[in-house]
Amino acid sequence: MRKLMFAGLFVVGLSAVAQGGTSAPDRWIHVRVVDSGQGETVNVNMPLSMAEMVLPAINQKDFHAGKISIGQADMHDVDLPMLLNALRDAPDNEFVTVKSSDEDVRVAKQGGNLVVHVRESAGKSGKGNEHVDVTIPMRVITAMVAKGEHELDLNAALRELETLGDTTLVTVNEDTETVRIWVDSRNNSN
Repeated sequence: MRKLMFAGLFVVGLSAVAQGGTSAPDRWIHVRVVDSGQGETVNVNMPLSMAEMVLPAINQKDFHAGKISIGQADMHDVDLPMLLNALRDAPDNEFVTVKSSDEDVRVAKQGGNLVVHVRESAGKSGKGNEHVDVTIPMRVITAMVAKGEHELDLNAALRELETLGDTTLVTVNEDTETVRIWVDSRNNSN
């Protein structure tokens, strides 16, 4: 249930981050969370223009006015804008690959996107299988961090998403739970 709530808040926040009122009403952000173990399903379908209006209303800890503050201690003295500029300018490549008995992780830049794949198997952990795929266009990442190293601007990220075609951002598949977050021109998640 915690993942369901997180996914719902993430979608509301991310979608609310959308376009400063200038987005066309035909771009939608969707979040679908299905927990077959609990028999629960959550669907969020929100026009990006509505998300823009909702996001500033959420002020919780480090999340305020459509932005997420990142404390210097959290970044461990990493210059996030410099790091992302290097990533943006790098050619497509597989940057990190980790293979272990119970988990495979891949971080790459592919076709102008930051791609993260995590494959976890029961292995030593005793947990079930989990597959996580995150694909974020570099243009969205660049927009999100353009204004400062200690803040992520979700509004800027959503404005950039508005300019892109249909995009699946996140998929998570576990034994009893699935999560999908995507942007398209449909007003429903079918």
